[in-house]
Amino acid sequence: MFKPLQILDEKNKILRKKAKTVTFPLTSEDFALIEHMKKHLYYSQLTDECEQYSLRPGMGLAFPQLGILKRIIVIVHEKEEGKFDEYVLVNPKIISHSVEQIAAYEGEGFLSVSRDVEGHVPRHARISINAFDEKGKPISLRARDELAIAIQHEIDHLDGILFFDRIDKNKPFYTEDEIRLI
Repeated sequence: MFKPLQILDEKNKILRKKAKTVTFPLTSEDFALIEHMKKHLYYSQLTDECEQYSLRPGMGLAFPQLGILKRIIVIVHEKEEGKFDEYVLVNPKIISHSVEQIAAYEGEGFLSVSRDVEGHVPRHARISINAFDEKGKPISLRARDELAIAIQHEIDHLDGILFFDRIDKNKPFYTEDEIRLI
C-alpha cells in the first residue's frame, strides 16, 4: 500500500538551511526513502494515482523537503507521454551552464507551497552537472529545458533557496522577447 510522503510546508525553517554533503555508503533508510520519493513523484504525474492519493503533481524532490539535510535530489521526468526517466543525484554540482535564460511559462511549483505564487523564475536553458548516484558512482549529466529547470530548482533546495526567492519583485513576468518561455 502506497503512503504519500509528508512534505514540509514552506514555513518550516529546515527548508532555509543548507544541506550537508553526503558520504557513502548511503544508509538503508536513505535507499528506502529514495525509492519512496520515486514512487511518489511517478504517481503524482499519473492522473488516476494523483487523484487516488490526493497528490500534487511534481517531478522533483530534495531530501530537505522531507526534513533531512542531506544533498540528495530525486527527479522523475516524463520525457514523452507515459515514458519516465528517473534521476537520483547525490551531492550535485552545476559545473557549466548556458548564457541563455529560460523560464517555465506557467511559473514553477513547489510541493511545499500550497498557495499560488505568480512570476517567472529565470533559469539556465542548459546545464552540465557532476554528481553521484545512490551507490556512489560518479555521474556527469547534461540537461536542457524542463529537466534543467527541475535540477536547478532542486539544487536550490539543497542550498535553502526557494523558487519564489528568484522571482524579481519589480518585474515578476517576462515576455518572449526577454527570455525563452517553455
